[in-house]
Amino acid sequence: MAKHSKRSNREQIHLIAQSKLGYESLRAGQETAIKSLLEGRDILAVMPTGSGKSAIYQIAGVLIPGSTVVISPLLALQQDQVESISEQDVGKAAVVNSTVSASDRQTAFDDLEKGALKFLFLAPEQFNNPETLERLQNAKPSLFVVDEAHCISEWGHDFRPDYLRLGAVIETLGHPRILALTATAAPTVREEIIERLGMRNPQVIVQGFDRPNIWLGVRRFEEEAEKEKALIERATRAKKPGIVYVATRKKAEEVAEALCDKGVKAIFYHAGMKPKEREDAQAAFMNDEAEVIVATTAFGMGVDKPNVRFVIHHNISDSVDSYYQEMGRAGRDGEKAFALLFYCPDDLDIRRFLASSGQVDVEQVEQVAKAVQKQGEPIKRQDLREQTGLSQSKVATALNRLEAVGAVEMLPTGEVVASEQAPEVSEAAQEAVHAQERYQQYVRSRLEMMRGYAEVRDCRRKYLLNYFGENLDEPCGFCDNCMAGVVVEDDDADKPFPLNSRVVHQSWGEGLVMRYEHDKMVILFDKVGYKTVDVEFVRLRGLLKQAKGKR
Repeated sequence: MAKHSKRSNREQIHLIAQSKLGYESLRAGQETAIKSLLEGRDILAVMPTGSGKSAIYQIAGVLIPGSTVVISPLLALQQDQVESISEQDVGKAAVVNSTVSASDRQTAFDDLEKGALKFLFLAPEQFNNPETLERLQNAKPSLFVVDEAHCISEWGHDFRPDYLRLGAVIETLGHPRILALTATAAPTVREEIIERLGMRNPQVIVQGFDRPNIWLGVRRFEEEAEKEKALIERATRAKKPGIVYVATRKKAEEVAEALCDKGVKAIFYHAGMKPKEREDAQAAFMNDEAEVIVATTAFGMGVDKPNVRFVIHHNISDSVDSYYQEMGRAGRDGEKAFALLFYCPDDLDIRRFLASSGQVDVEQVEQVAKAVQKQGEPIKRQDLREQTGLSQSKVATALNRLEAVGAVEMLPTGEVVASEQAPEVSEAAQEAVHAQERYQQYVRSRLEMMRGYAEVRDCRRKYLLNYFGENLDEPCGFCDNCMAGVVVEDDDADKPFPLNSRVVHQSWGEGLVMRYEHDKMVILFDKVGYKTVDVEFVRLRGLLKQAKGKR
C-alpha cells in the first residue's frame, strides 16, 4: 500500500509539473522536497537560484488540501510570484502588503477563509496587525512557506526582527507543514533557520552550490585610489551587462558617475533613493537600458536577470554567505561570466565597525527588561521606545538578546511579554549582553572567513564550496589561483582529523572541521564561530579531541 501511495504521489507530482507548470521533467531536489511535503515532513531546501524553488510550493500547494501562505521579504518579489501563478492553472493567488487597499485586503482574507484562494503572499511585518493572524487562524493554512529563509539569520538580528517571530506565528497556526527556501545557507545558518522556525524532524535538501561557469578572482590593493581606478577600468572594458557592489550610498553614486564619464551607461541604486527611483533604476537595468548598475546590497534579492556577465565587488563582503549570493547573480544563463573582488585590507576595518554598531550595553538591556516586566499586559515595541528613550534598533537588539536568555517572549503579533520564569533583571541583562558578545564573535568569525577567501593561496572554488559543506575533488581550473598555478595538493596523511568530522576544544566546545590550508585548519565551532588554528600546535598541545558521536 505504501509503495502504491508513493508511486501515486510521484505520478501526481509529474502530472501537475507537466500540465500546469510546463515542466518536461523536474530538477534535482524538487521532486524529493515535494514528496516529503506530501508525507507531512518539514523541509529546508537550499537550492541555487534558477533551480525552480517556487515550483516546489506551487506543485505541493495544488496537491495538499487547504491553502498555502508564502512569506516573502520584498513587495516586488511578492507581486512577481502572484503574476507568475496567475499565468498557470495552479490556483488563485493574492498578496496582502502595505500597498494593498483595505477592500482588496478584506477580499483576500475572505477568499482564503472560504477556500477560494490557494496562495497568499505576505511580508513578515504583516503579523504586526492582529487581524492578519486572526484571519489566518480561521483559514487554517496547510502549508507555510518562508522564501529567502536566510533572511532569518541575515536580517532577523538587525533591521527586520519580525523574521524571528515566524516560529511563534507557525505554532499559533497549529504548526502547518513548513517549507523554508533559500539559495544560500552555510551549515550554521541552516541550523538557525531550523531552530527559529521550530521545524520538526526536518529534511534538509541541499543542491549543488557550484557555479562552474563563473570565473572567480581577487585583486589586492593597498590604496583606495588605486583600487577604484582599476575597478573603473575593468568595468569599462568588460562585456556587459554587469553589477558593481559598493559599501555605501555615496560610493554608489560616485562610481556610477565615473563610469558614465567613461562612456558606460551606468546607474546607481541604494536604499536612500525614493521607491519610484529604485523601481526605475532596476527596470532600466533589467531591460538592458543601463549596462551597469552600481549598488549597495539593497539591490539584488529577487532579481533574476540571466545575462549578467560580471559581478564586481568594490569592497569585501561581510561574509562568504553574502558574497556567494551577490556574485551568484552573474551567469544565470549558463554562459561564461566572472566574479571579481577588489580587495584592500583596510576595508576589513569598515566591516568590523559596521558589525559592531547598534549594540546595547547592560544598562540599556536593563531598561528594556524593566519596562517589559512592569507591564500587566503585552507591550508594543513602539511603546517600549517611548518608555525607554532608546532607538528602534537598540530596543529590537535588546529584545532579541533578552529572548535568547528566556527573559521575554515575543508574541506572534509583535508584542512583548515577560516570561513566566524570567530571571532577575540584572542577571538577565548580564546574560543578554553575554549572548550579544557571542553573536558578535560569530559575526566577526564570518568576516574572517571572507578575509580567508580574499587571501587564500589555493583554488577559490574549493574554498567557497567547502564553506557550504561541499567538497571539490580537484582544483577548478577556472579561478585566478588555479590559472596561476597557486594550488595546494591534498595530503590526507597531514590531517589530524578528517574533513567534516566533529571535534572538541576545552574552551570553545564542539565544532566541525571545515578545511585545511597549508599548515592551518579551520573549525566551525557551535558557540564561537569559525576559528583558524595551527595544525602542528594542535598536534603538540592536544588542543582538539574527536567528539563522541556525530550530530
